[in-house]
Amino acid sequence: MLYNSTRDNNAVVESASAIAHGISVEGGLFVPQSIPSLTNEDFQNLKKLDYVGRAQYVFKNFLTDFTDDELKYCTEGAYKGSFDNDKPAPIKSLDDSLNILELWHGPTCAFKDLALQILPYLLTTSASKVSSGKKTVILVATSGDTGKAALEGFKDVKDTEIMVFYPNDGVSAMQQLQMNTQKGENVHVCAINGNFDDAQSGVKTIFTDNAIKEILAKNNMEFSSANSINWGRLAPQIIYYISAYCDLLDKGEDYLKDGFNVVVPTGNFGNILAAYYAKIMGVPINKLICASNSNNVLTDFISTGTYDRNRSFYTTISPSMDILISSNLERMLYELTGHNDKQVSLWQDSLKNEGKYTVTDEVFEKLKEHFYGGFCSEEKTSETIKETFKKYGYLIDTHTAVAVSVYNDYKANTADNRPVLIASTASPYKFANSVLEAIGETVPADEFDAVKLLSEKTNTVIPSPIADLENAKVRFNNVCDKEDMCKVVLDRLGINH
Repeated sequence: MLYNSTRDNNAVVESASAIAHGISVEGGLFVPQSIPSLTNEDFQNLKKLDYVGRAQYVFKNFLTDFTDDELKYCTEGAYKGSFDNDKPAPIKSLDDSLNILELWHGPTCAFKDLALQILPYLLTTSASKVSSGKKTVILVATSGDTGKAALEGFKDVKDTEIMVFYPNDGVSAMQQLQMNTQKGENVHVCAINGNFDDAQSGVKTIFTDNAIKEILAKNNMEFSSANSINWGRLAPQIIYYISAYCDLLDKGEDYLKDGFNVVVPTGNFGNILAAYYAKIMGVPINKLICASNSNNVLTDFISTGTYDRNRSFYTTISPSMDILISSNLERMLYELTGHNDKQVSLWQDSLKNEGKYTVTDEVFEKLKEHFYGGFCSEEKTSETIKETFKKYGYLIDTHTAVAVSVYNDYKANTADNRPVLIASTASPYKFANSVLEAIGETVPADEFDAVKLLSEKTNTVIPSPIADLENAKVRFNNVCDKEDMCKVVLDRLGINH
């Protein structure tokens, strides 16, 4: 399996190089030259395996330059002992057709754990193949969950430094506390005066600055990424959709005779792109339902074919989706254009310079074939949390609520009664204040009083990673302007500039 850049088909690398370097030199994202197919026999074999076994099975199709022993080392290191009951992605069925894929049973209580627990193993193994002896500098922009999950995954990993930038006042109090109390000698956290798109653009600018890369090279260092622009972050997300399908097969052949729908709350498009790849590989997904909050740039794109970030930016109670520049959409455009790197480059240039682009009619038709887009207001998000708890006795967070609300709208508009799999991306305890308010409770001033009250009122258990934060020491309280991100990076690395 070889990989191309979305902006240059002449850039051809193996998976180790794609993972170690994060993005291509011209700023494009690495994608497989072809998407492997899984047969019914494959799925029957996968069904018999645990999550570790399923991960190894799928990775063998994508990471063909990794040995079996290396894949075993990576998957067992990531998924054994790090997740509740060693089940990273269990399904909770609320009724006969409504299935919740719980992706928050890892060490940071968010779906990013399923990729960021394994990325350090994939990255260090890749680096040993392509850049032995160099220190890897991980840069991360986060809208909340990626930052903590990346910090936790890379803490004290040999020959790595990790730096996380997040929007000041743009994450929940619990997300901020998770990052700012992170242990590890090789970690650093800094807030920026700006939003997530500013942080993401800043990281991409640093990545593609040749002068900065030369400075790092002179110091025997090189950049890589833990954001989903890195194929090593995205590939593990494909696995939990394949695993979920294997689990749904236990409901009998008739249950999925017409396929099923998948709903993903997303801002950066990575999580739903992983579901798209699973569909192309053979998982019988009918419609990929893209759920947005008030920052509904993806909803409008799927509805019109025009991507336009020239709009108001909203800070919402579902902060991990507060994004107007969806990086992984570039990979989708590359697939839908038949790997037309020149066209993708033109659209990305237009997005950078004018803030928008419009796809061709052919690409728009393909987009509508696979995707449905919807969005949810703040008021509706809260209402959905309350209604879901009242109806099912099941507590959801502010991002999963967006997905449930959009799915309800989809079902009402289409009368599509196929079974549905909703990606639940975070524990409600990461957003305790908003969830408490949604179910009609008065929110205490102290964050941990709110967590305890939520547990008391809903008879649910506080996840230990959240409970343990109460007495954790704050290590980071840095804030910088977006223009100073590069300086922060070099200062942290101890490089004169």
